[in-house]
Amino acid sequence: MNRREFIALLIGGAAAWPLAARAQDTRKILRIGTATPFPRTFPLWIAFRERLRELGYIEGQNFTLELIELANRLDQHASVAEAMQELVRRKVDIIVDAGEEVTLKAAMAATSTLPIVMLAVTYDPVARGHVSSIARSTGNVTGLYLRRPELVEKQIGILTGVFPGQTRLAVLWDAHSADQFSLVEQTAKSLRLELQSLQVERPPYDFDAAFERMPRGSAQMLLVLSSSLFALHRPRIAELAILHRLATMFTSKTYVRSGGLLSYGPDITAMFRRAAEYVDRLARGAKPTDLPIEQPTKFELAINLKTAKVLGLEVPTTLLAIADEVIE
Repeated sequence: MNRREFIALLIGGAAAWPLAARAQDTRKILRIGTATPFPRTFPLWIAFRERLRELGYIEGQNFTLELIELANRLDQHASVAEAMQELVRRKVDIIVDAGEEVTLKAAMAATSTLPIVMLAVTYDPVARGHVSSIARSTGNVTGLYLRRPELVEKQIGILTGVFPGQTRLAVLWDAHSADQFSLVEQTAKSLRLELQSLQVERPPYDFDAAFERMPRGSAQMLLVLSSSLFALHRPRIAELAILHRLATMFTSKTYVRSGGLLSYGPDITAMFRRAAEYVDRLARGAKPTDLPIEQPTKFELAINLKTAKVLGLEVPTTLLAIADEVIE
């Protein structure tokens, strides 16, 4: 190679350097998809995005959240299926399923290749055959799973322990919490509790009518089971429980912060933050089969003393001493 050819090659290579640098700096925008009953402004989705930001994902710059709000369409299976298919058509990279079993089934039917991060809090994905095992699931689904049997027993145990001598328990539930209701029936029978079913059907739920169906004085305690369609109406359910003079146990402290009396359950906000970490690991190249399905290990007791005062109830100091959050 002579001197003129060498200089030409050097100049040509130098001209290409900025292009190469720009190509290396160009990052693919991560597209996360979800079809969910919760709106984008729901506190759990805010927590999810905040954790992503801590991990280096800035919405609108290097990631987008393709959110299809299902609201009162959750019980319309065709609508849920179409929403998941629409996410696949939008070419999302990862699906986050934070709904109910119906949304997970729709996501799995829509794609067998895209990673799915589930938050299964109202059903057992292993017993239902959606995943093969907790430790090492086959297929394209991973995420978080909350076991309900022990939780239901603990919730009822706290209620009956706080209010000894009370034996009449009402239960607010829907189709998405049917498995939980079956567990409640078993526990109530073993504790010899009189059980009253308050089932709501056909969203949007008429919670006022459900409470009115309950003869006044027929129940002393109320257990509100976990359903995403209940979470959207936390303040109204808490208000109705107070109106009907019911000592009420909820599944999450978000209800207690909305006026509910008691709650015992996992930190759902922490579960959504953990789901963001799953998304990050998948985005960095991990496969769903590389990530074991996790179960929450920390459970929280929350008490609203203002509500207790309105109801004229005395919460034992022993319970206050072990509470994780007390609203005064």
